[in-house]
Amino acid sequence: MDKENLNFLYKQNLEKNIIGYLSEKKKIDLRKAMDIYYKSKLSEQISNGILGIENMDYKYLAEDLMENERELF
Repeated sequence: MDKENLNFLYKQNLEKNIIGYLSEKKKIDLRKAMDIYYKSKLSEQISNGILGIENMDYKYLAEDLMENERELF
């Protein structure tokens, strides 16, 4: 497997973990958590690989999203 495919799978797993964590912490269903995540700046940053943010822990990223993008909730 090449590096590009590994990065894609890693980001996909990271997004899954963030969405699951949001659902659990906010006590919302997965569909709602997914909607919130994909409307967030965080989603865009991870997708674009901005500042290597995709290498950070999913719990930290989810907590940051809940704190800094409260309007999405």
